[in-house]
Amino acid sequence: MRRMLFRGTGVALVTPFKKDGSVDEQKLRELVEFQITNGTEAILPAGTTGESATLSHAEHQLVMEIVLDQTNKRVPVIVGAGSNSTREAISLTAHARSIGADGVLSVAPYYNKPTQEGFFRHYAAIAEAVDIPIVVYNVPGRTGSNINAETTIRMAEEIPTVFAVKEASGNVPQMMEILRGRPGDFAVYSGDDQFAFTLVTLGGDGIISVVANEVPKMFSDMVRFALAGDLVNARKLHFKLLPLMNANFIESNPIPVKSCLAMMGMIEEVYRLPLVPPTEVTRSKLRRIIDELELIQIAVK
Repeated sequence: MRRMLFRGTGVALVTPFKKDGSVDEQKLRELVEFQITNGTEAILPAGTTGESATLSHAEHQLVMEIVLDQTNKRVPVIVGAGSNSTREAISLTAHARSIGADGVLSVAPYYNKPTQEGFFRHYAAIAEAVDIPIVVYNVPGRTGSNINAETTIRMAEEIPTVFAVKEASGNVPQMMEILRGRPGDFAVYSGDDQFAFTLVTLGGDGIISVVANEVPKMFSDMVRFALAGDLVNARKLHFKLLPLMNANFIESNPIPVKSCLAMMGMIEEVYRLPLVPPTEVTRSKLRRIIDELELIQIAVK
């Protein structure tokens, strides 16, 4: 049996920057505490929401190390360690293992547009080179190509350290095919907040979430209710948080979520180009939603 690192909510953590553009270590540590205090089951730094595409290798490693140090083994830390170069993905994965990460989130190779066999061999090569649990991250809207259900199930059956998939295709039939055909010890996480309720009720294991950055307690409670079969309370929280889930993608992630966290007083609103601050129209929509959810009061507490 392979080891499932968590069931429930993992947060795809933002990377806070100072006004000079450098990584804000103190704010990053505070975000980790905010997550753990509010019940998030796992922390995933240096992924898409963490602006990994614009982190230098040194910054990528720094973010990993800060989060691991601050977490101090209280919850699993699964670090972003993917690349469109298999060699580079192996290098990042080896570093993650060397500093004590519990696992890695490994995005499907982007830009190259591999065949299904290419996807399989990419992850097989990582697994052969580094002994660490791997979450396959399928996000065709970002990468330009989709890992289909058959390939995901093949990896689940043939690569023992591939213990889970973060399925962010937005393709519910594909998610159902993975759930139907997976081995019993293989975890399926939603990669889209708005599908978390649906995926869990179909038998999925949780979510790797953006909205948990802003509402870790409410969102992790929703997922726990759903996992426990309490669909009445899960549904209430799902619909309560749905406007924020949707608003987080009015503009490219993580622009809206970082704007919300800045309004909540938790980080400086600083992005790395080519990402830029949201429009005033977007900002006003976000402000209205966080006021309705009373998130500023939650952040102060």
